[in-house]
Amino acid sequence: MRDKPASRGVLAMLDKHSVAEMTAYVRRLESLGYDSFWIPELFGREPFVTAAHLLNHTSRIRLATGIANIYVRDVHAIAQGRDTLAELSAGRFILGVGVSNVALNETRGHLWQPPLVKMRNFLDKLATIKEQSAAAAASALLILAAHGPQLQQLAAERCDGILTYLMSVEHTRRSRAQLGPRAELNVVCAMLAQTDASTARRIARSTLAYYLTLDYYQREWRKLGYSDADFADGGSDQLIDMLVAWGDAAALETRLAAHITAGATRVIVMPIDPAPTELAMKTLQVLAPGV
Repeated sequence: MRDKPASRGVLAMLDKHSVAEMTAYVRRLESLGYDSFWIPELFGREPFVTAAHLLNHTSRIRLATGIANIYVRDVHAIAQGRDTLAELSAGRFILGVGVSNVALNETRGHLWQPPLVKMRNFLDKLATIKEQSAAAAASALLILAAHGPQLQQLAAERCDGILTYLMSVEHTRRSRAQLGPRAELNVVCAMLAQTDASTARRIARSTLAYYLTLDYYQREWRKLGYSDADFADGGSDQLIDMLVAWGDAAALETRLAAHITAGATRVIVMPIDPAPTELAMKTLQVLAPGV
């Protein structure tokens, strides 16, 4: 079942910050009224363990893996982690899964497979695993990171919804059409409370430079009308302004509302405030939904 259309979450990389700082940050999000915090996975803290800690130190906000890489852990371990966290948190845990990318997986010794094949096999195995412990009062939602139509169709058939990352409002509209009316559509949107265009775009280019080099993001952006010229020299203004919503409160709310109108169930704010650290809360305070 879909959440109310105005749900707002947050995604932030907090691995370089102390446990105390991380915990205070998520508790602050809870007090500001955000409904969920999504934990990325790279090479820092383990996301399931991190979710367990944060669930134990909060009371309302939902904790999600955003996303857990299915290449790097056994499907039984994922199922156990999902079920245990759902049970211990009374259903506040969300399992977000994905395939990450070729380079990150192959450097860890994993043989890359076509994403649709890999994910379908994973879901087939996941469906066969039966709980051997007390059942959770509410099961965890299963969310699939999916930008293209084939994975989105698989998610519509087998999961509770999808997560998209750094995509346009038009992509959200197309994703909703692909998913149908019932599946969750969680949209990660980079946002910055900064009204000066040159400053905002400089911060955006610095923050997102890595993503502009990745072919699988470029493939999706090409479908939206962008070309090689948009990916060069740090990204065209047009591309940067699609990737990052910047401006005053009204401008940020307008972008958020556009995704909701296009079919998003939840907009997950990825703040890119540059100072003093990513723990800065200006953008998140501007967009706080309230309790």
